[in-house]
Amino acid sequence: MLLRARIVETEAYLEKDDAAAHCSRGPTPRAKVMFGKAGVIYVYYIYGNYFMLNFVTEKTGLAGAVLIRAVEPLEGIPAMERNRKMKVGKNLTNGPAKLVLALGIDGSLNGRTLGLPHLAVYEGKPVKQKDLVTTTRIGISVAQELPLRFYEKGNPYVSKK
Repeated sequence: MLLRARIVETEAYLEKDDAAAHCSRGPTPRAKVMFGKAGVIYVYYIYGNYFMLNFVTEKTGLAGAVLIRAVEPLEGIPAMERNRKMKVGKNLTNGPAKLVLALGIDGSLNGRTLGLPHLAVYEGKPVKQKDLVTTTRIGISVAQELPLRFYEKGNPYVSKK
């Protein structure tokens, strides 16, 4: 079954001057994927309960990734609801743990290249600059002041305004 969603919120994590990034301590076993080529999927487990979905964004050797914080469901919503064991609504995918549950993403994607048959990203309709909000990241205890969170203004699937 095809599950399709539109990315509406992200956070960037960079190797240099970003203490919140897993890659800031070098290519540890957990973060080594972030030092690979752009377009690789980085999935990690957090709090002993949840997977987080990231895409590596930098060239090989220079680490960085984008955490996918929220998506707007477009296709396959009944399957997403079954995966989350809940009815449709903004809470279906309005957070990084919620969206991986809804999309059925787990650690098996870690280190795989973006693309079919695993997980693909396509360019969609561009968001107008006036509708893009840049702000500080949330849910972290260090480097909170960096303006590396981006979301679509007014989208009900954004995790927090």
